[in-house]
Amino acid sequence: MTIPTTDVDVNAVDEFTVTINSGRPSHTDDNNHRQDQHNQDSDDDDEVVDPNDPFDITQTKNAPIDTLRRWRQAALVLNASRRFRYTLDLKKEEEKDKKIRLIRAHAQVVRAALLFRLAGERELVINTAVTPLPQADGDYAVGLEQLTSMSKDQNVSALQQYGGVKGLSNLLKSNPEKGISGDEADLSKRKNAFGTNTYPRKKGRSFWRFLWEAWQDLTLIILIIAAVVSLVLGIKTEGLEEGWYDGGSIAFAVILVIVVTAVSDYRQSLQFKNLNAEKQNIQLEVIRGGRTIKISIFDIVVGDVIPLKIGDQVPADGVLITCHSLAIDESSMTGESKIVHKDHKSPFLMSGCKVADGVGVMLVTSVGINTEWGLLMASISEDTGEETPLQVRLNGVATFIGVVGLSVAVLVLAVLLGRFFSGNTKDLDGNIQFTAGKTSISDAVDGVIKIFTMAVTIVVVAVPEGLPLAVTLTLAYSMRKMMADKALVRRLSACETMGSATTICSDKTGTLTLNQMTVVEAYAGRKKLNPVDDSSKLHPEVLSLINEGIAQNSTGNVFVPKDGGETEVTGSPTEKAILSWAVKLGMNFDRTRSNTTVLHVFPFNSEKKRGGVALKLVDSGVHIHWKGAAEIVLNACTQYLDSNGDLQSIEEEKAFFGEAIDDMAARSLRCVVIAYRSYELEKVPSNEEELDHWSLPEEELVLLAIVGIKDPCRPGVKEAVRVCTEAGVKVRMVTGDNLQTAKAIALECGILASTEDAIEPNIIEGKRFRELPEKEREQIAKKITVMGRSSPNDKLLLVQALRKGGEVVAVTGDGTNDAPALHEVCYVP
Repeated sequence: MTIPTTDVDVNAVDEFTVTINSGRPSHTDDNNHRQDQHNQDSDDDDEVVDPNDPFDITQTKNAPIDTLRRWRQAALVLNASRRFRYTLDLKKEEEKDKKIRLIRAHAQVVRAALLFRLAGERELVINTAVTPLPQADGDYAVGLEQLTSMSKDQNVSALQQYGGVKGLSNLLKSNPEKGISGDEADLSKRKNAFGTNTYPRKKGRSFWRFLWEAWQDLTLIILIIAAVVSLVLGIKTEGLEEGWYDGGSIAFAVILVIVVTAVSDYRQSLQFKNLNAEKQNIQLEVIRGGRTIKISIFDIVVGDVIPLKIGDQVPADGVLITCHSLAIDESSMTGESKIVHKDHKSPFLMSGCKVADGVGVMLVTSVGINTEWGLLMASISEDTGEETPLQVRLNGVATFIGVVGLSVAVLVLAVLLGRFFSGNTKDLDGNIQFTAGKTSISDAVDGVIKIFTMAVTIVVVAVPEGLPLAVTLTLAYSMRKMMADKALVRRLSACETMGSATTICSDKTGTLTLNQMTVVEAYAGRKKLNPVDDSSKLHPEVLSLINEGIAQNSTGNVFVPKDGGETEVTGSPTEKAILSWAVKLGMNFDRTRSNTTVLHVFPFNSEKKRGGVALKLVDSGVHIHWKGAAEIVLNACTQYLDSNGDLQSIEEEKAFFGEAIDDMAARSLRCVVIAYRSYELEKVPSNEEELDHWSLPEEELVLLAIVGIKDPCRPGVKEAVRVCTEAGVKVRMVTGDNLQTAKAIALECGILASTEDAIEPNIIEGKRFRELPEKEREQIAKKITVMGRSSPNDKLLLVQALRKGGEVVAVTGDGTNDAPALHEVCYVP
């Protein structure tokens, strides 16, 4: 199944691999985003674009169909099939859109019919006894057709009939918390009973198809005709032994061009096919046997339990087990851009939709061709060809030259024919070649053919046939070289403009650093833990609260094998580091979680840079735990727990804690504060709908701990930054960490030459940059080297300001908060 997530996977260790954009506005597949981008670009006075210019296409793969149609109608194209052999086929695109609309319409009709039928069934159920559960043959108590029908119709009553999510999971021999067993026998049974998470793919075009298309070119057809005529004429006039030279040479050249074109097109189609296969083979987390593991999206089976978070794409049809503030973007399936909120009243998830907000856990009920997304993808073939901006302009030049060449050839043909038939041309012996009434028809035809051959030669010489082919081969070679450097390239334009970049805006975590985090320093109250996992220095109440907050306020998981093997910790790098620290302190993850009930979750937000959870205790009390960026959470704290477990006012100690955070940040440690507060159960909304929209209290918190997480620099980064700097490419760091941490990493990587350079505006906070007027923002952007505490919008504003200043910008990043900036530079996650 196609799940677009990241465009370029950057795994290079010794090289600083980036994805480049030509500095021009990009078009995305989302109409709303395209409109917003157009509105922003229209404010740019540096470049005046003529909307009627048919040659102004910045990205042909996502260009509006009207623009492409205007391009093709703008000039006479001699070899149209080759000029646009990598460009979108308008007719096929219209047929593709028509198929999608038909599939969606069919699905809506079927859904409406089933809803009418189910309404009648519910009426019958109300007046009669409850219908017994349908039994299915085989290993499971529910059949494939029943699951598929329930998922496609989003039939809540059928789900309730099965006993809700818990009852359905029992019928599927799955556990809502631990998932399926995941052994080979179990997976084989599930695949046989419910199918695999794949769909039939249309076969690619064969080499013979490319060969057939290669010769269907006006110029080549003219050359073939000229070759045949020249061959016949040569044999007739000079004999078989010497007369075939000219015609045979032309025929050989034509065959060579056809074969080379077909081979290059075929090889490029195979490269894109392999590229798409790699792109679609997404790795995601599932829970099997109580442990969280990563598997390919193609290996998902019915009964799997899958955690979802912001930015994920739903990999299969399913129902929600648990969720908190979960919002789904279903525009890819319904065509409507409205965000849909999911809860127990609306628990069904459709494959192919994206998680816009919140977190949740889903139970897979349908996979592959049994989902509407699978049917949709099986009915259309993905257009893997694309043309880069350079190719578009070169094709325009070639077309223009072709038109000029054709005009000259027609003019020459007319002049020569006029001179020939008027008797103004002579042969080598000085004899007039054509005399009315005296020259034989055979000689006249021979003369006309020679003149026609000369005109065709002018056309052949004028049209640069090899230019688009040479550019395509060069870009394909560059793409393969980048893939060898472990950079997965989806757009050839990244290779095309590689040498044009003037600045690189790089994320820190996972790009400049290894993203392998470990807690190396910790404070509990005023006490610094040394060693960091020495729980004996913590008061039991403080330790219990820390463990409670870490275990529940986390999207990670801790799995302890029954055979006593090594404990496995999963989650994001930051979550893994904090969970591992808590385990070393003696936390029992499963028992700690079972002691409290989760009331509401505020998922970690890149804007607010913190996440929280409300817990109901056994004694009906409520604890609200927060975890996030050190200075942000610390500012919300009014008290802290000392070494004796007593509450103390934090006002007099804020300077101490601030210095501790600054000291850790100066040593390039990521600082995270863990805090909590008590709350009254009566103040918690009792209505589930109100609870879903409840904002967790963020004030009057009690500080529990401050932890410093070390994320070492990636080997080779300092050398890569030095090479970029010497080449005239300025490297800028844009990170969500605080300025002290960002400054320390920038100095370590060589982005900042010395501490004297670490002054504003060289180093600036995202909030400060965001508040600047637009004109001043463009001036400051050129001076910025490090931006800390940046939100996704801050990164976008920086990229836009740099591009308006004439910079060719490259952006690297691996997180969902990098997506807006990456979209801005034609880098699609």
